[in-house]
Amino acid sequence: MPSTKVLITGGTGFLGTELLRLLTTQTSHSITALDLNPPPPGTQVFPNVQYIRCNVLDSSALQATFASLKPDAVIHTVGLYYVGDNRYSMKKGDAMFEVNVEGTSNVVSAAKEAGVRVFVHTSSFAVLVDELGVDFRNADEEWSVGKARLAYGMSKVLEAEKIVLAANSPTFRTCALRSAAIFGPGDPVVIPTIHNLIARGETPFVLGSGTNLVEFVHVTNVAHAHLLALSNLLSSGTAAGEAFYITNGEPVASRAFCLAIWKHFGHVPPFSVSIPKSLAWWAGWAAEWAAWLTGKESSLSRGLIMDGSAERYMNIGKARKVLGYEVLVGLEDGLRDACEYYKKQLEGRKVDKTR
Repeated sequence: MPSTKVLITGGTGFLGTELLRLLTTQTSHSITALDLNPPPPGTQVFPNVQYIRCNVLDSSALQATFASLKPDAVIHTVGLYYVGDNRYSMKKGDAMFEVNVEGTSNVVSAAKEAGVRVFVHTSSFAVLVDELGVDFRNADEEWSVGKARLAYGMSKVLEAEKIVLAANSPTFRTCALRSAAIFGPGDPVVIPTIHNLIARGETPFVLGSGTNLVEFVHVTNVAHAHLLALSNLLSSGTAAGEAFYITNGEPVASRAFCLAIWKHFGHVPPFSVSIPKSLAWWAGWAAEWAAWLTGKESSLSRGLIMDGSAERYMNIGKARKVLGYEVLVGLEDGLRDACEYYKKQLEGRKVDKTR
């Protein structure tokens, strides 16, 4: 791939940092990382990358930055998502919609005005799976999206992804990568959330059968897919105007996935209790009311029950065929590395508390 000026939005985030690592080691591109925040403590900083602070919601500053840099390509990773109870919000118009929708629109506009040639958008498989109460088995890009009920999925597909793909043209090639939930060293959500169930004493409880198949994707694989999409758009352009599911290609039973993570921390549930989905739904309903009355967030909700007990795995054949995507880091190796990294983070926190 010839040298190109590449700008990455969200360049100091979890995925953005991995993208910088791959770009600096695998290409000779001129790279700029644009983010609202500087690299957080402990995050790798690359000396041959230009770091610029800018808010994607500040359209004037964004346009001025793009006009000054004149990038050839943009990889747009900026996105806001919620965890906990807020994950199951169905409300539109909050901060998440501002960042995911207005922010994306601003970046697309600034890119087009600055003469950017290609645009790779980080989307999510939430565009499909955020339709709660529905199983998605071996789903591919032919499955109809736009039925997401949760705010994250709605912001990603009903607005942001549409903006990007609708902007595709012969002079401004765009595509969207719908990744599964991303894990890996430094993962802020998947590993910490499942690990925290140990301290809560909730590891023995299984929602439904626990055999429902789910999928995740290692951050290196997601970054690799973005580089493949970038290369495609800069050359043949066969990915232009298209969306692609990106996963590890290794569906795993939800209970087995949790057990594998806990094992890395030396934890085995002392017993196991399966809670039928129908009973768990009512328990979630009661927990939501208790949380509303007490003002304290609950670890249980109807959304979590429907989400955690559903089938969620994709067919990545299109990404393999069009982008040449192949998995670089397998699930077993990826979990080991991610859990070891999180162990060190926890040990560091313990040391800080004793000082």
